[in-house]
Amino acid sequence: MSNETSKRRVVITGGSIVSALGCEWPDILAKLKAGKNCVRRMDEWDRYARMNTRLAAPVDFTLPDYPRKKTRGLGRVAKLALVSADRALAHSGVKADDPELKNGRCGVAYGSSMGSVDSIMDFYSMLVLDDLTNMTATTYIKAMPQTCAANIGVFFGLTGRVITTNTACTSGSQAIGFAYETIQQGIQDLMLAGGAEELSAADAAVFDTLFAASSKNDSPEKTPAAYDKNRDGLVIGEGAGTLILEEYEHALKRGAHIVAEIVGFGTNADGSHITQPNRSTMGIAMKLALEDSQLDPASIGYVNTHGTATDTGDAAESWATADVFQRPVPVSTLKGYIGHTLGACGAIEAWIAINMMKEKWFCPNLNLEELDPACGPLDYITGDGRKIDTEYIMSNNFAFGGINTSLIFRNLP
Repeated sequence: MSNETSKRRVVITGGSIVSALGCEWPDILAKLKAGKNCVRRMDEWDRYARMNTRLAAPVDFTLPDYPRKKTRGLGRVAKLALVSADRALAHSGVKADDPELKNGRCGVAYGSSMGSVDSIMDFYSMLVLDDLTNMTATTYIKAMPQTCAANIGVFFGLTGRVITTNTACTSGSQAIGFAYETIQQGIQDLMLAGGAEELSAADAAVFDTLFAASSKNDSPEKTPAAYDKNRDGLVIGEGAGTLILEEYEHALKRGAHIVAEIVGFGTNADGSHITQPNRSTMGIAMKLALEDSQLDPASIGYVNTHGTATDTGDAAESWATADVFQRPVPVSTLKGYIGHTLGACGAIEAWIAINMMKEKWFCPNLNLEELDPACGPLDYITGDGRKIDTEYIMSNNFAFGGINTSLIFRNLP
């Protein structure tokens, strides 16, 4: 039997996000239709000299009353991830004590840009102050890059594969893609996949030093403005997103409700520059996803773009998309609503895009008033959004390090 014919189908049977737009789809949809921009001025960042941006999209979040023994090693990023994973499992109909989670056929693929910043700072304080006062037995557990994947695995007693994807803005989408391949190849039957990020001024400073962060501090509702001629950079957000991926026959056998199917995944590297996007290799990632899905570009009815509102990023991505599709395919980005959630964006945006596909309505690009002529010829959704009935959508993300990802989802009745 060839590898192609032996590949197993992979479906999504649950999902959940924690975001500035909320957690439940009806609430999220209402805010998307109202054009709700969750960006606000962070007055507490005024203390940072020479940092230009004061903007972010924080999440109002409280950890549920979980057993302390299972949560004492969680920093904020892992807390966001755990709540998203817990709700996603519940949505899929899998109970936390289900033997399926502990039989070795269920694993986790999860990522973030880094661990919790506060705990990382505790390590730095030791080196600066020559004193371990701020360090505890859980400091490293909170700070380690694999904190989300590891803590989710321990919380639910998962004994299958653990895949940690700490690839900045493609952490969530790579986790979904690698989980998809793991199930497709018969290694696992069920995977929790996603990404998370906690808000930190340090994250904003990364982009501020590159002159890529928005400084419209007095008009937060006007930014970010992806693809707009007058855009001035991205805005940092936070949150988490988790999808429950399952082998198709396995899902049918347990009577699961199937939300959608993953039919394509592509990932590659630019191999040229750490921070400057590459139009050619971005396009190749999309082509890899299309080849994996055995679909023609004409089959894709909508593309959820990375759309960070940076000068070079928007231009390169839009032209790469135009190169692949050779038509003005409908596109929009969610970062105008929740900011750039870094390691979480691939999962949050995929889940929202899937729900928009089910809704047959796709959100507009917020703050897109005058298209930048440097951007490629695409159908940039504006106004009140767009009604589109399509069987397939694509969701793309691109990260520092020249890491590119593309996912294709199929709408199932």
